[in-house]
Amino acid sequence: MVLERADGGGSPQAELRSRWLYVAGVGQAVCIGSAVAAGVGGRFAQLGLPVADVGVPAAHGVAVLSILARARSATGRVRLRLLLLGLSTGAAGMHELVLRQLTALLRSPTGMLYSAVELLAVAGIAVALCLGVAGLVVAAGDGGTRLTWLRRLLDGWMIAGSLFTLGWVLLLHRADLGGDILATLSDLGRVVADILVLGLLLVLRFAMPRGQRASVTVAAFGLAVFAISDMLRVFSAEPVVSTTIPVTETCSMTGMFLIAAAPWLPGGDSVLGVDRRELPVAAVVAAFLPVVVCAVAVVVHTLSGYRLDVVMLVVGGTVLCALSVRQGVVHADSLCLTREVATREDHFRTLVQGSSDVIAIAGEDCVLLYISPAVRQVFGYRPEDLLGTRLPLLIHPDDLPPLKQTIGKLREEDELRSHSLSRRVSCRMRSADGQWRHIESMISLHHDGLIANSRDVSERVALQAQLEHLAFHDALTGLPNRALFADRIKHALAKRSADSAPPAVLFLDLDGFKQVNDSAGHAAGDELLIQAGQRLQAAVRAEDTVARLGGDEFGALLEGEAGACESRTREVAERLLFALTQPYRLAGTEAVVAASIGLAVATPGITPDELMRNADLAMYGAKAAGKRRIQMYQPQTHGSQRPSWAASDRVISMNKVVME
Repeated sequence: MVLERADGGGSPQAELRSRWLYVAGVGQAVCIGSAVAAGVGGRFAQLGLPVADVGVPAAHGVAVLSILARARSATGRVRLRLLLLGLSTGAAGMHELVLRQLTALLRSPTGMLYSAVELLAVAGIAVALCLGVAGLVVAAGDGGTRLTWLRRLLDGWMIAGSLFTLGWVLLLHRADLGGDILATLSDLGRVVADILVLGLLLVLRFAMPRGQRASVTVAAFGLAVFAISDMLRVFSAEPVVSTTIPVTETCSMTGMFLIAAAPWLPGGDSVLGVDRRELPVAAVVAAFLPVVVCAVAVVVHTLSGYRLDVVMLVVGGTVLCALSVRQGVVHADSLCLTREVATREDHFRTLVQGSSDVIAIAGEDCVLLYISPAVRQVFGYRPEDLLGTRLPLLIHPDDLPPLKQTIGKLREEDELRSHSLSRRVSCRMRSADGQWRHIESMISLHHDGLIANSRDVSERVALQAQLEHLAFHDALTGLPNRALFADRIKHALAKRSADSAPPAVLFLDLDGFKQVNDSAGHAAGDELLIQAGQRLQAAVRAEDTVARLGGDEFGALLEGEAGACESRTREVAERLLFALTQPYRLAGTEAVVAASIGLAVATPGITPDELMRNADLAMYGAKAAGKRRIQMYQPQTHGSQRPSWAASDRVISMNKVVME
């Protein structure tokens, strides 16, 4: 038996196939969103309508309606999260509408009303940012320790501080060029908001289970595309146009359509949690990105000939301090986690070592990698002596095929993910003294191979075998009882063929047993029954069956030549009668009893009950004819209401038996 390595997951081919399908699905969603946005934008261009004034607010409206429609089918925290995200998208759409429509209606771009509109647009971006961040915070859940929450708070400040520094530098540069401060602040606010929410989405995406990442991934794609449009609007003096459709507006519409589709993907209505305390390598490296952004912004600002102001120094310094404190928090949390893991390991080690069950881990090729100390008490081995031993060498050879079959089914279920990944098996294992011990094991898959939790059930198996023996054997003589005797007759009739001899059944009743039992006592009567059973067993062949039917009645099933040859049947019956009529030594005294025997041979189509009834009738016929004799059953003749019996013409003495 060779056990393949199993790690609880699907096969590598299946996992690779699922990843390709996932990537293909995301790519298809991006392509569909882009195509829809391009088509809508082209249609607006053909109608002479500006895409910026109609298409982008309409795309925001579609996203809001999609998110709110998804929120109607959700409950609890999921509904609150979707409502906040929908309101955030609506606030961003109102910002677009105000910025595009109202500013276009105003004649003077420098008046007080124009400034108020731009302030309103900036406020819309702030509201959208706050609602979006609140929705993501609700999605993140409320799990984690105090150190985890402190780490999240520091991460949020580092991201916000780095984006604020970058926006402040760009704002100073645009102000120095004589641009509109409020318009620049609005554009930069949108870029900063996009990047901030995108960063939170990416953090949330990597902290989620694999099966619930589709929704956040598509939302992140959409927000990234939307952020690209905002960046193009900030850094491009002239609109970037491809054919008749502005690229910036196409990106905005594509991003909104992807965000509209995100809630309907897997994970869109799931309660998510990011309370993982262990950090992947990517999260550790990503913590330095805000500091790098701040440093690059400050260096570029300095190399451009500008002086450092107080805002840059304060914000950049706080980001650097936050990184230092964050690393200390991560280290402290790691120490706490290490202590907790060590405590749990000690707890489980105590449970394993103190358990009476034998816990074993088998790797590839069935080599034992670990076995608990309980193996010394159960099987007599020292744990270190079994390490490196192949498991099949300890299992009974007859139990290996079903064990291999069970493990094969376990692996199939693991690949299909259709049932629980554990199986209960029973087998025999060789102990240190060379005896076979019956064990019952619960086998499960392990990343190193298999893990088995076994217990010794030898006493239970022995007790069960004893109960089964008592259910089908006589407690006094140890002979089969009536139930087992009838079952043996049934099998004998079932395996009989046209060329084989029919079986014969004898019923025997001890004559004079009651007098012995009353005069010598019940103990002497029991001893007489025991000796009678032993004599009957010694007088027949090994393949024949002798049973105690109850009281002082016995039965015998003769197979083979006994039923085919009448002389052979008579010979066996005479031998049984002779054995039963010999004197019995009972507690220093001698007792003599005789027996009446009824004999019936199976005929075609006869049932076990009919055959036993015929032998019973023949026995009572022998007793009615004077006892101490053998009577063979004769079929009932026409016109007679009771069986006809063979005539007796000889007398049976104690030491000589004459067959009628």
